[in-house]
Amino acid sequence: MSRRWAALWPRTIRGQVTFLTLVLTTVFLTPLGLAADTVIRNAVAESLWRETRAAAARTVVDYHEGTLRNPIAVPAASRVVVQLAGPGGHVLASSESARGLPVLGHPPGGRQDHAIDFWTCPRVHEECYHATALLTGAAADAPVVYAAFPTPGLLSGHLVDVTIGIQIALLVGLIGWVATKAADRALGTIDHIQAELAHITVSDLSRRVPEPPGDDEISGLARTVNSTLARLEHSVEQQRRFAADASHELRTPIAGLRAQLEDARLHPEDTDLNGLVAGALRDTDRIETIVTDLLFMARLGSSGPAVQECVDLGRLAADEIGRRGCRVPITADLQDDVVVRGVPTHLCRVLANLLDNAERHADRVVAVEVRGVRGMALLSVTNDGDRIPVAERERIFQRFTRLDEARGRNRGGTGLGLAIARDVAIAHGGTLQVEDAAAGTRFVLRLPIVE
Repeated sequence: MSRRWAALWPRTIRGQVTFLTLVLTTVFLTPLGLAADTVIRNAVAESLWRETRAAAARTVVDYHEGTLRNPIAVPAASRVVVQLAGPGGHVLASSESARGLPVLGHPPGGRQDHAIDFWTCPRVHEECYHATALLTGAAADAPVVYAAFPTPGLLSGHLVDVTIGIQIALLVGLIGWVATKAADRALGTIDHIQAELAHITVSDLSRRVPEPPGDDEISGLARTVNSTLARLEHSVEQQRRFAADASHELRTPIAGLRAQLEDARLHPEDTDLNGLVAGALRDTDRIETIVTDLLFMARLGSSGPAVQECVDLGRLAADEIGRRGCRVPITADLQDDVVVRGVPTHLCRVLANLLDNAERHADRVVAVEVRGVRGMALLSVTNDGDRIPVAERERIFQRFTRLDEARGRNRGGTGLGLAIARDVAIAHGGTLQVEDAAAGTRFVLRLPIVE
């Protein structure tokens, strides 16, 4: 678009809609107006010529019957003027209203019974006529009858053109006004959405944009915006809770480590160096574990999709069980060729977290099972410890969640293992949940099998 047209092109959607509506309406209605003007003119002219043909035919009949008189008789209410012209254009007889008029036309060529319709202005700058010429005989010197009707102002001037032009202009203006109002109604809702979004900040994501009734695009946009705001609010709330929980979990070992070091500095003579170092290392290990888990979750949530490959879930479980030194025995029922698509290190992390959790809470044994069921790979880890109440089965997958002191820090967990395992499962298109078991607690991971 050139700079000239760019300067004329409206900048707002309202202006663009109105402008395009006006242009398209004008382009569409102008030919219709021209056609209407032509039809009106032709219809009026044809009506006039029907009357002049009839008057000319009556005069020819009177001429042949010898009843024609001068002045030629015409109906009293008629405005038709009639002339009988002889050779050389001399008026032989005329109606009373035609006296003083020159011959209306020239002798027509053609048959005796063939009427010629034409438009003429016998006197320049004076009244014009729609006329009909009809021969009275076949001879070359046969007189000619001219019947004419004064051309009405509807046809002689531009009244029809102006009237149709005004009607088109009014119709275009009306359509443009309707288009503007329709655009205002639609875009007004968008303006409200924009204004509401401008007031929504990270500190207050509870506000929502107005949702107009209906199922049009604007209503869909408002619902989508509110749905996005709801997800954003939930995500931000999760991040806030996560930051608060993470700071709390890190504060405890850091505070313990600081207390030990300050006590050693204040009372060096009473400090057991080996005990101090051992305690400091335990707290450092806990801090390192928590930070490692936090970094893994951050990478899992913010990085793009990792490169996935085909993984034999049974072989992965066998390798993980084989490398572990467990305080309780692990029984394994691993089906061969249960292949899924995923990131091996991430799936290994899920299994390791489930086994860590099972070992912490098992009494005597941990059971691991891998099998394929109706197109899904199923990996279950069951411990024979305490059951998890049904009401708590979802809450345990939240970050830093511990159900009681027995499942607390003294058992070695950070509170992130199950949350990490579920995030990885979801990232691989699967699920992780607690299901009923004959005894103890059973975690079940389901992933799509590679066909």
